Amino acid sequence: MLPLESLTTAGFGLVMALYAHLGSWPLARGGSQCITEAMAAYLRSLGGKIQTGWMVESIDELPPARAILFDTTPRQMAKIAGQRLPEGYRRQLGHFRYGQGVFKIDYALSGPIPWIAKECSRAATVHLGGTLEEIQASERSVWRGEVAARPFVLVAQQSLFDSTRAPAGKHTAWVYCHAPTNSTTDLTDRIEAQIERFAPGFGELVLARATHNSVEMERYNPNYIGGDINGGVQDIFQFFTRPTLSLNPYKTPAEGIYICSSSTPPGGGVHGLCGYNAAMAALKDLNAQA
Repeated sequence: MLPLESLTTAGFGLVMALYAHLGSWPLARGGSQCITEAMAAYLRSLGGKIQTGWMVESIDELPPARAILFDTTPRQMAKIAGQRLPEGYRRQLGHFRYGQGVFKIDYALSGPIPWIAKECSRAATVHLGGTLEEIQASERSVWRGEVAARPFVLVAQQSLFDSTRAPAGKHTAWVYCHAPTNSTTDLTDRIEAQIERFAPGFGELVLARATHNSVEMERYNPNYIGGDINGGVQDIFQFFTRPTLSLNPYKTPAEGIYICSSSTPPGGGVHGLCGYNAAMAALKDLNAQA
């Protein structure tokens, strides 16, 4: 989610390639919700409890605990736990920079996407960018606060490999492209024009669509500041200093308070390492206190 000429951008491609070779790109049968349900079931089997439907405004609303992990961006953590965090640390969190937003569409389709390149029909995720020059222009436009004429589009079509995600003979897909922060521009036509370039007849398959611009993405999840789904800019300055410059970025100066979101290293992605590393940091401290 950076202009391609920025430092560190190639690192993301290398990491993704390594993950793909290590364990391919598995899908959760029935949808990603099944991952959450499996984790919740395991937690409950250990005696854990889950409270939902409650917007926490202050850390004082939480029950006493030896460790509290914030799966939020620095802005939410500072708002909720501010009175327990040192002023200097809160000031550092205030300097944390957020990135650009996204425009997302969820589709119900009457059939599979008719790609010209048949290899695309064997991939759960397809990246549409045209030429390298078009991709560069698209990403530069977004960082100038402009809407790209031909946006770089990510297309996910898991129903090709998981029949539980759609009725028999039908399919689902979701797509997104990068958009300026807090953008309310409807990018449906531009996204669908891109898909039509590489899959003529796509528009005739659309049974229904649900769209979300950058502002609506933040409304859906307050952690998506301005529509930023990556937990903050991940350029050379915030690649490692997430959310602050620290040897242990998951631990705050306040005892028992940790941050475990994608605003910590290694940043956004479906790897789970931010939470894993934060949990290891908390367990190390708890074991030292025992």
